[in-house]
Amino acid sequence: MEPVYSPVITLARGVFAAQGIRFRIEGEDNVPRTGGAVMAINHTGYFDFTYAGLAARRSGRLVRFMAKKSIFAHPVAGPLMRGMHHIPVDRRDGRASFMRAVEAVRDGEIVGVFPEATMSRSFELKEFKPGAARMAQEAGVPILPTTIWGSQRVWSKNLPKHLGRHHIPISIVVGEPFHVSPDDNRNEATVRLQAVMQAQLHAQQEAYPPLTGDDLVYQPARLGGKAPTPDEAAAQDHADMTRTTDKFNKGRESR
Repeated sequence: MEPVYSPVITLARGVFAAQGIRFRIEGEDNVPRTGGAVMAINHTGYFDFTYAGLAARRSGRLVRFMAKKSIFAHPVAGPLMRGMHHIPVDRRDGRASFMRAVEAVRDGEIVGVFPEATMSRSFELKEFKPGAARMAQEAGVPILPTTIWGSQRVWSKNLPKHLGRHHIPISIVVGEPFHVSPDDNRNEATVRLQAVMQAQLHAQQEAYPPLTGDDLVYQPARLGGKAPTPDEAAAQDHADMTRTTDKFNKGRESR
């Protein structure tokens, strides 16, 4: 029992039950009961970190997630994030947060990371950053390839959200531990990890109940859905980043 994390899990499970979410979790036994690991997770919805953590419950583990620093400044979320010992990430200079995560993994924690860095609007895997492979390699621990499908239907970027009772099925799979040896090239290991997670995710998509009508906005274009293609999604991400940068620069100029 942890004074903050345990009550939050209890509350979250109550919310999920009230929403009628139908979880299908596979590969829970791949989560080690002791020792450090890096949980690499795909990212399509705002609640992915809460869903991914469920896969570690059978092993009696808690996942410490790396999350953007701004969340820790929120008056409500901030104290909770700190109380659960999650790790803030400064996207302008992530060196300190990376070293903190490596230390946590070496101390036997499971650290959750999103190798895509940002949410995928196309619902396909974006190009992975090498941080997960580097962390696992430096700490000498395995990576747990974890894929989630269905969470985008609850709440994703710029799409209708379903926060009430909706009975949406969500699939979570933890693949076999992925090892990065001391001599492995991190970039090559990252490509291999992405391939493993892509195959895993595609299998989940094929097994998922078919989407029709308005729900096609949550389906990848590759599968006949109305989500943007990866190229279209990249253009939207770039436009968002440009607007954010312009806003930041204007704020500095007005000081």
